Amino acid sequence: MTSKLIPSNPSAVMVIRDITPNITTLSAPFSRFGLFRIGGRGTIVRLTSGALSVFSPTALTPEVRAKLQEKGDNLKYIIAPDIEHHIFVSEWARAYPSAQVIGVEGLPEKRAAAAKDASEVVPFATVFTEKLKGQVRISEEFDRDFEYEYVPEHMNKELVFLYKPDRTLIVADYLFNLPATEQYSRTGEPANKGIMTRLFGALMSTHGRAMGQKRFLWYSAKIPKAMVGGNCIPRTTPLQKQRAALHKAAQPLRAALPSADDRALQ
Repeated sequence: MTSKLIPSNPSAVMVIRDITPNITTLSAPFSRFGLFRIGGRGTIVRLTSGALSVFSPTALTPEVRAKLQEKGDNLKYIIAPDIEHHIFVSEWARAYPSAQVIGVEGLPEKRAAAAKDASEVVPFATVFTEKLKGQVRISEEFDRDFEYEYVPEHMNKELVFLYKPDRTLIVADYLFNLPATEQYSRTGEPANKGIMTRLFGALMSTHGRAMGQKRFLWYSAKIPKAMVGGNCIPRTTPLQKQRAALHKAAQPLRAALPSADDRALQ
């Protein structure tokens, strides 16, 4: 992986921060296409059972291993919350072979196609699909602590999680938290370096009504199927139909958010 996308020296630039006694973020530089400095962030969550889960795993540095050991080192869940946040899944799966790998439809095939040989293929214990939307569960201990929603309408097929004990929302590309100040804080360079980064940051600002983020979701959504004459057939629908599909998909999250803290982890 080119250093234009991810750092070649993750230990030197990663910021490890305890958000709560149960939640730790792993923040590092990441540049989409080598042009947009959006930052990367993994999240370790300790369940009430004592088991650990990691979302969007980052490089498994010695410092990250030390943090896992500090929290009991009982990693049971490795979660790729969309079709893009999976770069370091293999590294974590090799280090914790008994952990369940969880992802979205299309990701196992994408990773298998990119593997050099069969030994590099990581089996997925749970895969969320549009066909079984709302029916896929992870485990009893995981489900006690988390509510989650699969949003196949998103171009990256997003999984969104609410960690109930700390009332914290964990997302991947469903929400951008820019500029990536913490992720670039140890690099000696500004997080908003480059005209493309500044333009994208302005578009995806969370200030005010955050219309850029809303429009990005609306226009990048997969066109839903329309009910015509009692039969479900694919056809191009108006923008209102796309908005309605995303609105419906986000209802469980919207219901939970009024009681949630302001902590939203990208």
